[in-house]
Amino acid sequence: MATRSLFLPALAALTMTATTAQSQRGGAPPVTKNPQGLPLSPAPDYVRKDTPTDPMIQKIWEEGMQRSQVATLSQQLMDSIGPRLTGSPNMNRGQDWLLATYKQWGVSAKKEQYGTWNSWKRGAAFAQLTAPRVKPLEATMLSWSVNTAGKWVEGDVIALTPYRTPDEFKAWLPSVKGKIVLASAPRITCRMPSQVAEYSMPSTQVALDSAQRDLSAMFQGMTQRVPTFYADLKAAGAVAVFESNWSSYPGVNKIFGSPRNAMLPTMDIGCEDYGMLFRLAQNNQGPKVKVMAESESLGEQPVFNVVAEIKGSTKPNEYVLLSAHFDSWEGHSGATDNATGTVVMLEALRILNTTMPAPTRTILVGHWSGEEQGLNGSGSYAADHPEVVKGLQFAFNQDNGTGRVVSTGPAILPENGPRLAQYMTQMPAQLTQSLRLSGPSGIGGGSDHVSFLCYGAPAVSLGALSWDYGNTTWHTNRDSYDKVIMDDVKQNATLTAMFAYLASEDPQPSSRTLSDPLPNGPNGQPISIPSCGKPTRESTGFRR
Repeated sequence: MATRSLFLPALAALTMTATTAQSQRGGAPPVTKNPQGLPLSPAPDYVRKDTPTDPMIQKIWEEGMQRSQVATLSQQLMDSIGPRLTGSPNMNRGQDWLLATYKQWGVSAKKEQYGTWNSWKRGAAFAQLTAPRVKPLEATMLSWSVNTAGKWVEGDVIALTPYRTPDEFKAWLPSVKGKIVLASAPRITCRMPSQVAEYSMPSTQVALDSAQRDLSAMFQGMTQRVPTFYADLKAAGAVAVFESNWSSYPGVNKIFGSPRNAMLPTMDIGCEDYGMLFRLAQNNQGPKVKVMAESESLGEQPVFNVVAEIKGSTKPNEYVLLSAHFDSWEGHSGATDNATGTVVMLEALRILNTTMPAPTRTILVGHWSGEEQGLNGSGSYAADHPEVVKGLQFAFNQDNGTGRVVSTGPAILPENGPRLAQYMTQMPAQLTQSLRLSGPSGIGGGSDHVSFLCYGAPAVSLGALSWDYGNTTWHTNRDSYDKVIMDDVKQNATLTAMFAYLASEDPQPSSRTLSDPLPNGPNGQPISIPSCGKPTRESTGFRR
């Protein structure tokens, strides 16, 4: 309480100071609201003009909007649990947290093994320039990277020489002995593209864009072209590999990793530091870097999905599935990809368990593993549970950030469009006034609803307002709790709970009548149903 009383006046004073300073500078430029977040005009017929009359809808609204647990769940998952790499001890820790949370609420939940994966535990990692001057580097070890055996290692820095053939690569390899290799293209400038567009002369912008395209194309695919790239560098005596995957803003990089990184310590270096290293190497100015990396490879270990259930009272063999992948990359906390989706589904089931503990149909929540490696957890569950696919009334999946849901649609099952609209007519306008109901579309391939839709089962994506997801948080080192907009997530959980309630209690089954003709797939040819690929259930041979 004392902390709160001190903090709030300080925050008010800081806000006043910032506002005053801003006004002295002439004020910030006006901001145009993203049109996707604005109420639709004219309002579609499914947007209510009066207060909902369904008592259960009112109960769900009150529980979700007035007694929300979204902020508490988010803080526990994002700050205390943190990132959840498939197969890692931290993923197991997070899944145990899910089970304990459901148990506290009196909801049945279990872990279901679907395969095995290369288990890896992250430790501390550091990199520092030691010559021609001393500077700590902004470095993040990539997932599955090998360690440095508990010690600092040092090496000269060289840039990969782009190659066209494996023979050219082999001819270059002897030069890496004792060296740290820069394996990706640098950025010529780490300024935001919008800044360059706003302030540069047109000729400067054209020249920068052209030079960057050429440089990026030169290095594109260099670490993939030879399948044994990292192993070959290790055999030739390289000390470490540095890469940089910039995400359009200063300080923001995308952080991935691969079991292929188990050959050598592999780090992502911030845009500015990476460019500096590259220039030093290219100009023969003797850059040296020392590196220390701690990690533990635990070998092939069992991997699981977590599935929670409220059993249906009269139609237990028909299902409403709430879907969100639980795994993440490790750049930061995996907050908007996909802890927010996880919290939406977790909170939605809490709301439903509180307001209607005996639904007509069985309500499931799937917290999937292995999505980032190819929808493996949800794909395995769908393959292993044909009874769920057969009895699926609807699946609702969320996986694209913290923003409030602004789009959904029936995909390849057009007759479900009016059904979704009818559900929305029973909801408060606050939840639907910005929600665009699209017409029939393809299957897509980006998230876990596809694992069910590819069988022709009714599965929809709940598309979120961007909040610049693709650049700011998606797979980046800035995907943290502070980026979460709690009001939006609270609204999404309440919306999802209402969709689940209405789907569960719908007296009619959803439609499985396919679009005719079916849309084309990525190869330009019409898709067929089922069109489900075989999920990868072990990491052996996985190459990405």
